[in-house]
Formats: sequence, C-alpha cells, structure tokens
Amino acid sequence: MKLKTILMGAAGVMALGASAASAQDMTIVSWGGAYQASQVNAYFTPYLAANPGLNIITDESSADAVARLRAMQEAGNITWDLVDVEAADSLRLCDEGLAMPINADEQLAPAPDGTSATEDFGPMLVSECFIPQIVFSTTFGYRTDMVPEGVEPPTDACAVFDLETYPGRRALNRRPVGNMEWALLCDGVPYDEVYDMLETEEGLTRAFAMLDTIKDQTIWWSAAAETPQLLADGEIFMGSTYNGRLFSAIAEQDQPIGMAWGYQMLDIDGWIVPAGLPEDRLQRVMDFLYFATDTQRLADQAAYISYGPARASSAPLVGTHATLGIEMAPHMPTDPANMTGAFVTNYLWWADYRDEIDARFQAWLAQ
Repeated sequence: MKLKTILMGAAGVMALGASAASAQDMTIVSWGGAYQASQVNAYFTPYLAANPGLNIITDESSADAVARLRAMQEAGNITWDLVDVEAADSLRLCDEGLAMPINADEQLAPAPDGTSATEDFGPMLVSECFIPQIVFSTTFGYRTDMVPEGVEPPTDACAVFDLETYPGRRALNRRPVGNMEWALLCDGVPYDEVYDMLETEEGLTRAFAMLDTIKDQTIWWSAAAETPQLLADGEIFMGSTYNGRLFSAIAEQDQPIGMAWGYQMLDIDGWIVPAGLPEDRLQRVMDFLYFATDTQRLADQAAYISYGPARASSAPLVGTHATLGIEMAPHMPTDPANMTGAFVTNYLWWADYRDEIDARFQAWLAQ
C-alpha cells in the first residue's frame, strides 16, 4: 500500500492512509511536532501497511485533552478514538470515567520472552486506564552563541531565573506543571519538600513571587514546538520544552542550542482510550494498541526521538538514530549522565490539585 498524507487545515489534523475520507477512519490525538512524527514512523506507518483501507486521522490537541473529552462526554459525541496524555491527566480522566480501564495482560502484548505486559511495564502502569509509551522530561535549551563571554553555560533550570548572569528573554509553558516546582527548587526549597510546600498558601505565594521575577521577560508557550522555534530564531536566550524537541533541534537541525539537564522534570506519557466508543471502533483501537505498544514498536520509536521506551524489554533494543546513525542512549533523559538533579514529577499529586492550581496560574498570567 502506498502511504498518502493529506493535510486537513491549520488545526494540525492530517489523514494517513488510503484516502482522506473513509468508514475506516481512526482518529488518534497526540502532541504534534517531532514526537508525533516519531509515532507516525514507528507505529502508524507499519500498522497501515498491514491494514489496507484504514485511515489514521491525527490531531495535535493533547494539551487540551481533559477539557475536550469532558465536553465530548457531556455532548454524548466521542469523536476521538485514542488519545496521548501525560500520566497525571490519565489519572484525572480515569477517575472521571472519561477513559476506559484496560486489562494489560489480556489486551496488550507480552514481552518476547513471555513476560506479562504488567510485569514488563512495571511501575509505569500508573492507572488502570493508562497504556505507557515513553519516559520523557521537560528541560531547558539555551542559545550557545548568546552565552555572555567569560560566563559558564547554564547547567540547570535555575539559570532561567538569573537574568543578571544570563540576560535575554525566556520561554515557559503556559501551565503550572514544572514551573511551580522549578520556582520553589530555585528559591531554596529542598527537593523532598516541594509538593508539601505547594499545598500551602505560603508555598503558592512563594512560587508565584519567584516567577514574578522573570514574568515580564517570558514568552508563555502552549505548544512544545514553540520553544525550539524561538531558540532557532534567536528570540529567546533560554526556554523549557520536552527533551525530544530539543534533541531534534540540536541533532537533526544543527541549531546552536545547548541542553541544561539539571532539574529536568521526568514524567511518563502514554495512551488512554476514551470511554463509550462504539464496539467496532473499540475493536479497531485495541488491535492497534496491541501492535503499537509491543516491545519492538516502543524500541523503534526511540530511533526517531530521544524518549525512553516504557517497557523494560524495549530498553536493550534501543540503538541508533534512524537517519543520523548516532547512538540514542546518551540522549535519553534517563541516561546516568543526564540524571544529576533530575526531579520526578508527582503525577498523583497533580491529578489531585491540577484544576485548582491551573485556575490560580491562569489568573496570575492574566494580571
């Protein structure tokens, strides 16, 4: 089958498959950019080759997945078949009955040696509704040619708050996750006290006060692709985004960008199946998931982007980049050389407090 890609407007929606419109459409929602391209290469293209006549319609709306799925459920019209979300959002969707529970050992592939999916994924299975794909991190990139003469390049997230040593504009995500933790860490709060502190009014006030110090010098992004572009254009000195986006800009595009790994925010990303899908759509999605989350497919994705596969059996299969031929292991957020000062995002905490702190954060941005 010849693969055909059809752009469907400015919303980032495209169809992959035999035709642009078909009864065999499956809408898969993800994050766009280099990450979604890695999914197309590792999962979608080989699956389509084995399933002629199927169309995969991709959408880049994962950042708004919780709100969109709530609205779809209320309207009684679920238009998405499979959605890529972070671990904390999977917990929220599962708790609200918007994501379908999965029996990993019955509905996902075992490892090649027969190890059950539950054992192979291990602690990555943070929710009964969550099918893990990758370990990723949110970290900082900076322009190597904008580091002041005689100054050491940034090594960690705290450099973003140091406008005196590292002048220039910043870029941060337009949501609280990561930003609140960095604000407290860089204001001297011990690693193991950050989330306890964020549960208090004192802690929230302290975090916002720290963010106030750079607010006027910050571009607030909604899509992770924005920071690499702002760095490439020289519009900012330093900005946060997902480590795979920075890898793409540095290794694939040869941009003058460096990585500041210290205090990277480690997290897990994976699939949820929206609750209430008709049986025919559900069967198609589960067949795709069985294929796309097996040991080989998760290892294959690591050939296109520097995210660690969520299966233990996939890690030994990670090799070189599909086109550059470079070893991928050193570029993974979990490589020992990159783990100094790494901060593991508490997705259970964010599942409980996200709506409340989101409202506070957006109100603060609007001030």
